[in-house]
Amino acid sequence: MNIQIGHDPALVESKKRLISGTYLHNAWYVAAWSSDLAAGKLLGLTILKEPVVIYRMADGKVGALEDRCAHRFAPLSMGKIVGTDRVQCPYHGLEYDTAGVCVLNPHGNKHIPPRARVKSYPVTEKHQAIWIWMGDKAPDHSTIPDFSVMDNVPALHSTKLDKIMVKANYELVIDNLLDLSHTSYLHEGILGNSETVESVISVDHDGDDVVVSRYAQSAKPPGMNVLMWPDVPAKVDKFTEMRWMAPSTMRLISGVCVPGASKESGSGYHAIHLLTPETDETTHYFFTAVRFGVFSKGDELNKQIQEKVAATRRFAFEEQDAPVIEAQQRIIDASQTAVDPVTLAIDVGPVRYKQVLKKLISAEQAP
Repeated sequence: MNIQIGHDPALVESKKRLISGTYLHNAWYVAAWSSDLAAGKLLGLTILKEPVVIYRMADGKVGALEDRCAHRFAPLSMGKIVGTDRVQCPYHGLEYDTAGVCVLNPHGNKHIPPRARVKSYPVTEKHQAIWIWMGDKAPDHSTIPDFSVMDNVPALHSTKLDKIMVKANYELVIDNLLDLSHTSYLHEGILGNSETVESVISVDHDGDDVVVSRYAQSAKPPGMNVLMWPDVPAKVDKFTEMRWMAPSTMRLISGVCVPGASKESGSGYHAIHLLTPETDETTHYFFTAVRFGVFSKGDELNKQIQEKVAATRRFAFEEQDAPVIEAQQRIIDASQTAVDPVTLAIDVGPVRYKQVLKKLISAEQAP
C-alpha cells in the first residue's frame, strides 16, 4: 500500500496550521477522568493555551473557572474550596462562585469591583470523563463524542483510565492514530507485524466523523491479540476501524478472527483515545480500553490480562509512539520553511480528517 500519491495542498495547509495554534473552541474536550477529581479538590491545567481550574463541589458537581484571579492573577488552583461551591484565591482570599463572579472581598470596606470576575466554562461528566466546553457559544451536549462502550462494562474487561503528556501538537498524535500502518513497524510484535503490513484500507465519512478501516487476511496474530485470546489460531484475519470525532477524540475497534469468519465472532478491544490540546506543542492524552469477544475464563486470568494489556498499551504509547511524534515536532519547529510532507496512500485518513477540521474551524471563525 506504500504508493506515493504526491503533493496534497490540504495536507500542506494543515501542516502550516499545525504551527499557528488554531483550535476549534466550540467543542467538548476532556479535562480529566472523573475518578481523578475527588470532592473538594482543585485541579489546574492548561487547555487550548488557556489556564483552567476544575473542581468538585460538596454536592458532587463539577465546576470550571479561568485559573487566574482577577486581582493579581494568582492561580486559583493553588487555593481551596470554601463553603459548598466557592473557590478562594490563595493570595488575598477573594472568593468566586461557579459563574466566575467574585462574591467576597474580605478587605477594607468589602467593595467588589465590577471587573472582579473570571471566565466560567461549561462542564459535564459522561463516559467516566469530565468534559469542558471552551467556546463562547451555548454548549451542545448532543455533540459529546459517543464512548458508550465504556459504560456498564464488567470491571475485569476494561483497563485502567490512564493518561500521558505528549510534547507535540495534537494533530501529530491524530495523524499517528489514523494511520495504523505504523503498528507493523513501530509496534512490531505488539500491535502489528510484518504480515499485517499489506492491508486493505478504506475511508468513510459518517457526518463529520472520519472512519479508517484496515483488514489483513491470514496473518500471524500480533502479541496483544495473543495475550487476550489464549487459544488464538496461528493465522487470523486482523481488522481495525478507527473513528475520528471532531475535534480530537478517537475510538478504535481492533481485533482478530478465524480466517474467513465474521469480525463479530472474533476477539479484541475498543481502544479509547481522548486528545486535548494543552498548547501548540503539548497534548493531554487520555486512554483506556474495553475488551470484546472475551474468550479467557476466570477472574484470576482476566485480572492478569487486564494488567498486562494496560501496561502494554502504555508502553506502546509512551515509549514507542511519543518519542517519534515528539521528534517530529522538534523537526517541524526547527524548519526554516513551511514543511511540505510527501503523502502516501496510507495517508488518506489523515488528509480527510484535516479537511473536515479545517472546515469546522473556518466556519467557527467566519463573521
